[in-house]
Amino acid sequence: MRGTPSAAGGPHVEAQAQRYRLRLFVAGDEPNSVQARSVLSRVCESRVRGRYELEIVDAFVNYQVARDSRVLMVRTLIVEEAPPPRLIVGSFRDVGVLADALGLPAEQGRS
Repeated sequence: MRGTPSAAGGPHVEAQAQRYRLRLFVAGDEPNSVQARSVLSRVCESRVRGRYELEIVDAFVNYQVARDSRVLMVRTLIVEEAPPPRLIVGSFRDVGVLADALGLPAEQGRS
């Protein structure tokens, strides 16, 4: 998350208390979908453990949910909570790039 550094500890102080609600749309057990689930889970566990909700939606099984959410491509991540709302589409191969796109703080236990 971007912000103005505060006297209490820097730009990620607010992000460290923030809760995240994420919805990942995938295409069954296709290799890229499996990879996206794995990378996103690793990012969430290392950066916001205990402060996130992750819903995985298989667009093959829950087509109507994807349609209602206006998802046109799979491997789409919708950030429903943790302002600002955002939509991320891509391969989700790189943990660092995904974490930056989500505006997540540095890994827990690292400075």
